[in-house]
Amino acid sequence: MDGTRFRRRIARTPLAPVAAFPKRLLQVARYDARVVRVSARWLFTSREHHNYTYDLTRLSREHLAWFVSVLCDTPVKQVRDYLAEIESDQDLRRHIERTTAASARRGLADRHVRYARRIGWYAIVRATRPAHIVETGVDKGLGTCVLASALLRNAAEGHPGRVTSLDINPEAGYLARAEPWSGVVDLVIGDSIASIRDLDRPVDLFLHDSDHSAAHERNEFEAVEPKLAPGARLLTDNATVTNVLAEYAEHTGRRFLVYRETPARHWFPGDGIGVAW
Repeated sequence: MDGTRFRRRIARTPLAPVAAFPKRLLQVARYDARVVRVSARWLFTSREHHNYTYDLTRLSREHLAWFVSVLCDTPVKQVRDYLAEIESDQDLRRHIERTTAASARRGLADRHVRYARRIGWYAIVRATRPAHIVETGVDKGLGTCVLASALLRNAAEGHPGRVTSLDINPEAGYLARAEPWSGVVDLVIGDSIASIRDLDRPVDLFLHDSDHSAAHERNEFEAVEPKLAPGARLLTDNATVTNVLAEYAEHTGRRFLVYRETPARHWFPGDGIGVAW
């Protein structure tokens, strides 16, 4: 009896799981070894303890380009150009590196600049040219700088805009306090719900990235609803944790899409971009 026929015969018996166990164990061990190796490297080379930064895999970056292309009805080649544009912005990169190195939080921040899914935010802003963005949750201000960079490019092409960035922490946003980025940023310190209700101009693009509890996320969408301009887009940085924006889109008659990123050379499984429009 040849080996193939013997394996097939064993597969039909109660001994099949026992016979397959060594191969299955090897597959799991190889996978776990890769994860442990990546995790150990991060523990000794990174300073970050939350809001992790990383690059995207090549495939994940390409999927992001198509996601933005479909969302914004923009040719995917143009979206790829937008992604390359933010990644090659050396003035922004040098600013972030220098400001991080001089900040009071430098012991808990990596100096190497990695934008991850935020390059998708940039491409959405470049493609849709919003006059007013509202971002909740600022932390260091990395995402704010990315949004501001897109607005500055838009302004140079005759489409000015501003971003209102909301955070409850008075120390938030230190990366976005320098020109030229600060020139298009209105940093507001306070409760996000109250700040949204106080907005005095329509919102073209809203990004939830603050308290990620489902209740707070839902409250932000409900608070901003009467402030939205026609055709506004709602984004959430919480799409891989809750279904709040999808449910809100269905309730309000909007469409919904989600992109799930894949980090390169990082133990963190990644987050995503959810959008309703």
